[in-house]
Amino acid sequence: MTIITAKRPHRALLLTPLALAALLLSAECRADWKFSPTVGVTETYTDNPSLQRDELAHAQFVSEAMAGFALTEKSPRLRLSAVGRVHQFAYTDGNQPNLNDREHDYSANALAKLTDDVFLDMAASGGPQNISAFGPQVNDNLYSMGNRTTINTWRISPYVQHRYGSVADMLLRYSRDGVDAGARNPFGSSTASTGSLNLNSGTAFHTVGWGLSYTHQDMQNRLGGPSSSENAVADLRWRYSPQISATASVGYDTYDYKTLGGRTAGRNWSGGFIWSPSSRTSVQASFGRHYFGKTGSLVASHRSRQSVWSINYSDAITTTRQQFLLPSTIDTASLIDSLLGASIPDPVLRQQAVQTYLQASGLPPSLANNVNYLSNRYLRQKQLQAAVAFNWAHSSLVTSLNRTERTALSLRESDSALLGSQLSTLNDNVRQRSLNSVFSYRLTSRTIATATATLDHITSLDTGIKQVHRQLRVGMTRRVERRMSVALDMRHVEGSNDVATGGRYSENAITATLSAQF
Repeated sequence: MTIITAKRPHRALLLTPLALAALLLSAECRADWKFSPTVGVTETYTDNPSLQRDELAHAQFVSEAMAGFALTEKSPRLRLSAVGRVHQFAYTDGNQPNLNDREHDYSANALAKLTDDVFLDMAASGGPQNISAFGPQVNDNLYSMGNRTTINTWRISPYVQHRYGSVADMLLRYSRDGVDAGARNPFGSSTASTGSLNLNSGTAFHTVGWGLSYTHQDMQNRLGGPSSSENAVADLRWRYSPQISATASVGYDTYDYKTLGGRTAGRNWSGGFIWSPSSRTSVQASFGRHYFGKTGSLVASHRSRQSVWSINYSDAITTTRQQFLLPSTIDTASLIDSLLGASIPDPVLRQQAVQTYLQASGLPPSLANNVNYLSNRYLRQKQLQAAVAFNWAHSSLVTSLNRTERTALSLRESDSALLGSQLSTLNDNVRQRSLNSVFSYRLTSRTIATATATLDHITSLDTGIKQVHRQLRVGMTRRVERRMSVALDMRHVEGSNDVATGGRYSENAITATLSAQF
């Protein structure tokens, strides 16, 4: 199977907007639209808004106006979720360097059921992202323009899902996606076309299950040039008992990227097991080898009445653009969903309960994991993630631990414009370790206190450069009316902002916010 990328759009893609428009106008998709605008004003006093070195820091007030929205639709034919925000800033001293006047972010996901077997999956996102793992980080504050740029992504993916009785299930998918950092950014822009076919055994294969998968991708990078990848895998699953199954797979990987030497293609194999001693506990592990070395994977979870635990490990070839299209953050909503699974079995009611809980507790929708810095190269990424969520009578705690090691596989020339010739090896081999913890306490039915702690260790294994970033936030939110709330927040941020000299920065800020959601 070969996917050919043509200059003219595929006919199915040309008809997609018409099919989607007809779907949106149908009676089935007009019943559950929910549009919620949000506005807010914030006043902040900060002693270092642009995150300059401590000796250059200058305190001032920052005024902010925010407007946003949330749009959802849930019907038998369409599921859509979209959010967007725009922030406008005003400074008492706007002459400081690296200050941002405006910031925005948005994300949208939609899944449309065109027929019983044909679906259309779409997504788009945009917002600030880190240029390098070293230096001030995006989540430090919204004002500083140092070490950040705006990344926009989009994806459209029609697919066919069909069941051949009890014998097999088939999934045929085509995806077209793009990642853009703007014409002036050395990261540039890229587009990719991906075709995939998955065929898995049906319910007739109770003891021995099987699966076949094939994926082909052609990518065009404005700076890095064209590249492609091809992956084929066949797997088996032997059910020894209702709790234990053995797994095995064989396949072949082919990557076409520029390298000084070494293999970019070869066979792969793996062996492992699945252990599910109860409906609350599951462990899936494997060990194997690909052309780039030994690999392994782990997916484990456990749920009790008041807690949810998860551990994940992966070792695979990836790219920065792939991480932007499918970010690997810790999804707080999913953890809470698992936590409420036993008490609220209905998925629709449980999702509503999750959103209500996140709003009431002050927890963020996701916890950021290690920094996805800009690179035009293929990378081998080893990533270990662990997360736990506790839910008590008046409080909650969500904590995540991450360890990521990235090894560059393709030539560094495509990154020279991003880092400069003197720092061209900075992103060759990077190790990141991070801790993120959010604790919330419900003081009254209207008042929530929240504390957030973040710790990041970043190391360039080739240059020996190390940086540590710390962030501590404490705050309180009170709902004064049904749709209006006030919040008071204090933060302390510290880290390194100059790779060459090792200069340090710190910021202390206090923020007051009045917001309303309609």
